[in-house]
Amino acid sequence: MRLIDSLKLMLGAAPTRPAVRSAAALEMEEKKREVKGPERARQIKAAHAEGHSNKWRNIRWATLIGINLLFVLSYRFDVQLIEGALTASRVIGFHMADLNSALQVTLAFKKILVNLVIGTTTVLILWWLVGGRTFCSWVCPYHLLAELAEKLHLALAKRRLVVDYTLHRGTRTVLYVVFALLAFVSGYTVFEAISPTGILSRALIYGPGLALVWVGGLLVYEVIFIRRMWCRYICPIGMTYGFVGAVSPVRVLYNMENCLNEGDCRKVCLVPHVLECTKKTYAEDVNVAIGADCTRCGLCVDACPTGSLKFDIKGLHRLL
Repeated sequence: MRLIDSLKLMLGAAPTRPAVRSAAALEMEEKKREVKGPERARQIKAAHAEGHSNKWRNIRWATLIGINLLFVLSYRFDVQLIEGALTASRVIGFHMADLNSALQVTLAFKKILVNLVIGTTTVLILWWLVGGRTFCSWVCPYHLLAELAEKLHLALAKRRLVVDYTLHRGTRTVLYVVFALLAFVSGYTVFEAISPTGILSRALIYGPGLALVWVGGLLVYEVIFIRRMWCRYICPIGMTYGFVGAVSPVRVLYNMENCLNEGDCRKVCLVPHVLECTKKTYAEDVNVAIGADCTRCGLCVDACPTGSLKFDIKGLHRLL
């Protein structure tokens, strides 16, 4: 996917069919059209015979829990391995600062702090290497709770006990600007005060507080009304890391050759608009890198019955 299209999609633009497709993609699409209905049905049934694994989901959950436990245990046992919380910390002496938190602080104080420059540079390089929005699905404690809440929402929606409402994805872009302006005008990091990521991180490390009532209410609202509302339509953290992820070497790569276009990947995807290329005639080339808004959660890799989606390291030509 072209960088400009990837960023537009992240900012809220609607997915579109590519105007220009490579000769290789068109040729492969033509060959796939030769497979008639009964044969295609047989292929889909055969591909799903073994079901799908939860390999990457399990690795991701273990990583997320492990990273947050390191903060907790380091504080509880005073080993000073990791000091602080996810928004700002020191890891073995190295300053680490969440990119969005650093932006909010800079706008609020209207000056650049040396420690923030050091911390954000370290984090920027780290998340660029592992893949931008990886923070959301591999580190953020609220993301895990929202993921579980989404499962409950879908189970209730299936029984018609709740309705799945949606908002325009551009809402997040508007709120990104609003939070930035609020910090600049008020001199206060408004977003940090309501961010469930920071609230949960501090609650895990230093103990619970009244702010957890807000987090609990948010989760209940997502279960009943709009699934993953915070992550999809409000949180600017994901967008900040998305800009980094747009040029990260680690990405999910789609190969259309064996894809059956049955849509299992889009059903499990936390941000399904990034997988439009898996639809028939939507892939601009045989291989398409999934865009900037991808959280690298690995759910689509686990779900794909033909291995058409895999983790890839750009430039190394090697799939994980």
